[in-house]
Amino acid sequence: MKIKFETYLDYYIFFIILIKIVFIISAIGHIILTHSTNSKGKQIDTRLVYWKERTEFIFIISMAILLLYHFNPRFSKNIIDKETSFLFFLFGWILIFTAKWGIFIEEAPWRQLLFTSIRK
Repeated sequence: MKIKFETYLDYYIFFIILIKIVFIISAIGHIILTHSTNSKGKQIDTRLVYWKERTEFIFIISMAILLLYHFNPRFSKNIIDKETSFLFFLFGWILIFTAKWGIFIEEAPWRQLLFTSIRK
């Protein structure tokens, strides 16, 4: 992938990629430090969780703005380049992985019906 840096959109996409890198680093650091018993590790972990949550929010808002820009019916249609297409792809996976699956599975009426019929 090569970003040309010719338009504001190129800089915006680069900003989104940087935010995603910070998110990934903080998420991996959080996973590693959750197993730490060190008090300094716990302090760093709270900072990593703070930045993970903030960068996730910034990423979602940035991607929403990018979607609004690309699919605005008032402007001429822009061709989606590889970087933008890749970000849409990543955004889809992030939404799938960060969905509240516990709420969907644990509170679903079909789950209760399934387990009561199995127990009988």
